[in-house]
Amino acid sequence: MDVFLDPNDRFRERRRQARRRKRLRRTVGGIALLLAAAAVAAGARGLETSGGSGKEAAAVKPAAKKTPRRDGPGVPKEIRGVHVTMALASISGKLEEYTSMTGLNTIQLDIKDENGEIGFYRRAPTLARRVGAAMRYYDPAKAAKQVHSEGLYLIGRVVCFEDPVLSKGRPDMAIQTTGGGVWQNHAGLGWTNPYDKRVWDYNLRIAQSAARAGFDEIQLDYVRFPSDGDIDSAVFPGQRKEAMAVTIARFVHYMTKRLKPMGVRVSVDVFGLSATRNLGIGQSPRRLAKIVDAIYPMVYPTHYGPGEYGLDDPGSVPGRTVGRSLRDFRRQMRGGKAELVPWLEDFSFSGSPTYEHVRDQVRAARRWNSRGFLLWNAAGVYTDGALTAE
Repeated sequence: MDVFLDPNDRFRERRRQARRRKRLRRTVGGIALLLAAAAVAAGARGLETSGGSGKEAAAVKPAAKKTPRRDGPGVPKEIRGVHVTMALASISGKLEEYTSMTGLNTIQLDIKDENGEIGFYRRAPTLARRVGAAMRYYDPAKAAKQVHSEGLYLIGRVVCFEDPVLSKGRPDMAIQTTGGGVWQNHAGLGWTNPYDKRVWDYNLRIAQSAARAGFDEIQLDYVRFPSDGDIDSAVFPGQRKEAMAVTIARFVHYMTKRLKPMGVRVSVDVFGLSATRNLGIGQSPRRLAKIVDAIYPMVYPTHYGPGEYGLDDPGSVPGRTVGRSLRDFRRQMRGGKAELVPWLEDFSFSGSPTYEHVRDQVRAARRWNSRGFLLWNAAGVYTDGALTAE
């Protein structure tokens, strides 16, 4: 992991050491006392410099916390994981069922979901408890310990801007309507304001709680502006004169800068078409690839319309569809540091998905040199053999 070493931390440590030496030397006579006093004086001059102006002050950077030791196995060479909801994790023995799946090396567990709920209560921020978002589905430290005991990597998903709970409890932090109410999408769900730094900090504190509990990676989802609903009636208090993609990139950078020193990887979920064209929601894989550790595009074949990528029915040729989408991501992410890990569909709108449907997607992910894949099924039911598909 990247660790940010701060000059302020080193300075304060040297100053603490000087004070300890001073106390020790008081016991051995006047000469030692003078030496200790000199050391403290030198430290005091350094402190004055750090608060001043000029070249010396410019060299001082914000302090960062020491990276904690993490008990997880580290990111797998090839991620092979599944999505687990907080409700499923609350069922006795259910998490054990997932961790025992053949071929699995990664669990993606929801920390905060599309409903605005947070999976845990005690570690949740005060505001989350106040608005009713903090639930008691699982204990994050126990969940992390359980997953790690099986040698598995743990990703925590944080849904950011779609948040019907916070937008209702704190309408001043929500996207609003021209009439002054809380704006909602077609599903009747409220969204929080991407320009509001209080919303940024709310999601940051939730992510930090999970990082302290032992999660290995924080995956940011719904890092975008709304895509459906009466967008023309949406009012964004504090809106800045900048492209949506700049706003989203600033938010992701803000989160990453504060989470990385805690020893976790940081990643984002994006729409599968976001690398193919501008969707008008602020998701730019080119920008984001320079900030995060990984990008997880949702390349679900059945979500693409007829004719996309020149395919009459993208859902019927899952391998081709995934491959052509990942091709575009490879182009957009060129020059960035982020790894590419697609979300693949293990569901079907017409019945149970077949093994071949999932296998073809896995093969496409490997052809495009992805760092692995995650399987999505909202019900948490996964196809036998999908994780070991060749």
